[in-house]
Amino acid sequence: MPDIKQFDYIVVGSGSAGCVLAARLTEDPGISLALLEAGGPDKSVLIHAPAGVAAIVPTKYHNYGYQTVPQAGLNGRCGYQPRGKTLGGSSSINAMLYVRGHRWDYDHWAALGNTGWAYDEVLPYFKRAEHNEDIQNSYHGQGGPLNVCYPRHQSEINHLFIQAAGECGLPHTPDYNGEQQEGAFFYQVTHKNGERCSAAKAYLTPNLSRSNLQVITHAVAARILFEGKRAVGIEYHQAGELKQIRARREVILSGGAFGSPQLLLLSGIGQASELQKLDIKPVHDLPGVGKNLQDHIDYVQSWRSKGSAAKNATFGLSLTGMTKMSKAMWEWRQHRTGMVTSTYAEAGAFLRSDPSLTVPDLQIVFVIALVDDHARKPHLGHGISSHIDVLRPHSHGTVSLASKDPHAAPVIDPRFLSDERDLDLLVRGAQFQHKLFASSVFDHMRGDMLYPTRADDVAGLQQDIRQRADTQYHPVGTCKMGQTTDAMAVVDERLRVIGMQGLRVVDASIMPTLIGGNTNAPTIMIAEKAVDMIKADNV
Repeated sequence: MPDIKQFDYIVVGSGSAGCVLAARLTEDPGISLALLEAGGPDKSVLIHAPAGVAAIVPTKYHNYGYQTVPQAGLNGRCGYQPRGKTLGGSSSINAMLYVRGHRWDYDHWAALGNTGWAYDEVLPYFKRAEHNEDIQNSYHGQGGPLNVCYPRHQSEINHLFIQAAGECGLPHTPDYNGEQQEGAFFYQVTHKNGERCSAAKAYLTPNLSRSNLQVITHAVAARILFEGKRAVGIEYHQAGELKQIRARREVILSGGAFGSPQLLLLSGIGQASELQKLDIKPVHDLPGVGKNLQDHIDYVQSWRSKGSAAKNATFGLSLTGMTKMSKAMWEWRQHRTGMVTSTYAEAGAFLRSDPSLTVPDLQIVFVIALVDDHARKPHLGHGISSHIDVLRPHSHGTVSLASKDPHAAPVIDPRFLSDERDLDLLVRGAQFQHKLFASSVFDHMRGDMLYPTRADDVAGLQQDIRQRADTQYHPVGTCKMGQTTDAMAVVDERLRVIGMQGLRVVDASIMPTLIGGNTNAPTIMIAEKAVDMIKADNV
């Protein structure tokens, strides 16, 4: 066997967290780092053109395109779980919305015993990551790698949404990542100069020339290598060969809420009895690996539009729409402006289902197009759609192994709507959306519903939710951060795998509870904070 390459650090997964780790740790020229990615380079124009998200999410192009097991709460349907398979991970295929969550979420993490994770302690890491073009206040950063701005294209229909939300009691909150989250707003996005600003574009691409950073693509991690209870390397498949690399200091897993627990289990870390059933020799009995899966359940209501004004202000499958998009593609190529810079989801809101609540428990994502089944069911014509999400679901699921084969997809079971409280809350959210879009401000352009329901028909809404609801693409929690006294904890507050040495998990899987908002920005924050902990622990 040829000499095995050695590095100080090995990071497995080049997603939102892995790119941060690779860039920040190699700022020190005295350390070396290998970054492994199962996918390939992020060169596709569909990644860099923001509107390209509509072509990537419903397909397996740079996308794992996982399926869940049949979900009893969704009438036995298998849910769809897109995950990025390229440099940048899911930050290269997501809708680019920059959302941090609520102060309460991080204070809650700290209250659970995770020292150092309160809001005031994580805010500096959000700011360190960020360069906000449009908002300058004590909540935002300037000069960070991740570019945040308002998109260059904003349909005038978004103003109708914000006006209608105001009529329903929601204030206009321009900076939902600032002092107050509740209200309606234009989404801030991770764009730069009219292009997607993924974690790869922000952190990795500018630093690829560093001699102490080696990026290894098309590398499928097979298992972690151990000496006793210490992680010392990674074995991976690439181009039909089984290869190894070694880590002098740490192996860091950044494979996300599905990939990180999968690799731990493949390596013998998890519930011993479950591993033995697959003929995997247990290295460390850690029952929480793959448990505690949490995800935002999402329900979409859509309305066809009427009138030429609405057609001009929305995306759609029509002769007009195709002509507009052809012109827009030319404009984007020449100037990086126009409709191709749209995220489709340009406005939204956070709201409380009950005035007695102290924090919002529902999120709205307003889309200037007809959306059906993750854009996998196209419809002729034009329209608008509105997603409603349960922010802190009571339903928790699992991620487990289908086999010992590292190329096999993990078994994903979110157990959506297994707790009836989530269904009740989603119904209340759907009723609010009915009220919002019944506003007179939409009268001139609102047509028939794509899937007709009535706000007063609770049973009908429940039936439609079970038939069509699915993920909002925010799985977390499967390598839960917690105290060593917590039987389900996988990592401690410094993200070290409990009971092991030289092994850390840094990604959304460490969240003990799902935050009230999108998860890309918090994952980048987690990695920024982890960098300081890794440096301190390896002096």
